[in-house]
Amino acid sequence: MNTALLALGSALVFMLLAVWVVPVMGYNTQERFAPNQPVPFSHRHHVSGLGLDCRYCHTKVEKSSSAGMPSTAVCMTCHSQIWTNAKMLAPDRQSLAKDVPIRWTRVYTLPDYVFFDHSIHIAKGVGCTECHGPIGDMALTWKARPLHMSWCLSCHRDPAPHLRPKDQVFNPHWQRTPSTPSGKTLMAAFHIHTTGLTDCGVCHR
Repeated sequence: MNTALLALGSALVFMLLAVWVVPVMGYNTQERFAPNQPVPFSHRHHVSGLGLDCRYCHTKVEKSSSAGMPSTAVCMTCHSQIWTNAKMLAPDRQSLAKDVPIRWTRVYTLPDYVFFDHSIHIAKGVGCTECHGPIGDMALTWKARPLHMSWCLSCHRDPAPHLRPKDQVFNPHWQRTPSTPSGKTLMAAFHIHTTGLTDCGVCHR
């Protein structure tokens, strides 16, 4: 009898783990996972090392829901002059020669029923690192956040801690200092009101 109860209890614990824990494990959410890319692009080298602004490559990020990916012509602005024969850049050269875009592997994916707009978040003072983690220090781009609905809602319920001055949105190494305007001050400056921010229709359209 005791053995049967122990087995039943173990089965229930296993089922609870399977339902609640396994789906949010890093293996399933693919956090810290860097997928293979046709070119091993390093944000650490280009952003932190050379000082390139995010908008140099992601040209649409301030005005579009999508951040956009750079065309090969953008890459070759520099690489037609430096590292011109590097083996790792062969896909860039072929892409330019054949006028066929490089097919990058997505790091972040959202379900079709979820709408996310980069431009509104940037306009409201949300920095790139809030969602993309320490992107400026990534030798290879990996997924830094799980993008669970609860994670998004926690920010929509209380945006203040996640805001920064407009001129620091694209600074991957920005840190809050005593002179930084408070979250409430930034919310007022960006005209952010939490009323309605957690309505289903904000993200599910």
